Amino acid sequence: MKIDSIILDVDGTIWDTTPVVAEAWNSTIDVIYPQVPHVTADILKTQFGKTMDVIADNLFSVLNKEDKSILMKNCCEAEQKALLENKKNITFEGVVESIKRIAEKIPVFIVSNCQSGYIEVVVEKNNIKEDIKDFECFGNNGNTKGENIRLIVNRNGLKSPVYVGDTQGDYEACKQAGVPFVWAAYGFGKPEDEKYFAKIDSFTELEKLL
Repeated sequence: MKIDSIILDVDGTIWDTTPVVAEAWNSTIDVIYPQVPHVTADILKTQFGKTMDVIADNLFSVLNKEDKSILMKNCCEAEQKALLENKKNITFEGVVESIKRIAEKIPVFIVSNCQSGYIEVVVEKNNIKEDIKDFECFGNNGNTKGENIRLIVNRNGLKSPVYVGDTQGDYEACKQAGVPFVWAAYGFGKPEDEKYFAKIDSFTELEKLL
């Protein structure tokens, strides 16, 4: 298979924001809904990759639907502010350099289940805006990850793309979209079987697949 494009997941594939996000969310929780239990980086690693409404149901279960939505909206706003202000390097080793080298050969895309505005933060903080040809997310259109992968494929006329992610949810989305899955084994999770296209133990190994 000659790969003509790469579509990337974000959390657990490009970077690990969970310590920064946990602090931002907990500060928000304390102010507006202190009855909600605090989150930790490890808890967030089990949730990232899910859509924001599912995460809210899982983590803010003591609240009603409306209050879950309010809290999630405020948490996401605090999260993006904290990430923009963050000075620590939270990107996995070699990711930015590899993305830039890959983008010189084939187009690179991003699909995530994140909120609107989050991918913009990712590309700004990592200085890869010019390297990402197109992106899509749950927050923009309410689509599943599988639907958004297929949307990127169709919108850009891709013939032989692969999707790089780290969780079972990513794997299932690829099956839904009909796109080969590359498992980022250094990330937050793993697929339940080994029927994926390839496995990488570091992001730089992705270049060997081209």
